Amino acid sequence: MPRPLGELEDAVMTRVWQWNRPVTVREVLEDLQQERSIAYTTVMTVMDNLHQKGWVRREVEGRAYRYTAVSTRAAYAAALMNEAWSRSDNPAAALVAFFGMMSPDQREALDDAIRIVQRVTPLPASPPAPPEEGAGGTGPEER
Repeated sequence: MPRPLGELEDAVMTRVWQWNRPVTVREVLEDLQQERSIAYTTVMTVMDNLHQKGWVRREVEGRAYRYTAVSTRAAYAAALMNEAWSRSDNPAAALVAFFGMMSPDQREALDDAIRIVQRVTPLPASPPAPPEEGAGGTGPEER
């Protein structure tokens, strides 16, 4: 399970995910500078750390790297939710509490997601129940 991203890591990854293309440190820096004062070396260090942690891959282009996300924000969010849920001593109660916090729009999104998952990976059919004793077949009265 991935460790939750820090505040600056999340700001950088948000751009990488939103742009959905290889990005340079300079591009991320210029966008971040619209919100805060930040140095090129700081962004470069964060992106190198994200590479070391496996969040982004990088390819050399000239004298710079271009960084690409390894997975999606949705996959990251799902991993965080799964980790939190798996740490619960009562997963069913955790889900009930989580669903209780959801807005109507979030519940609708959950319903949509369940329908999609059921279409893609239907639940396996239940195995047939074993015949009841004396209900035909090879029961003692037929031997």
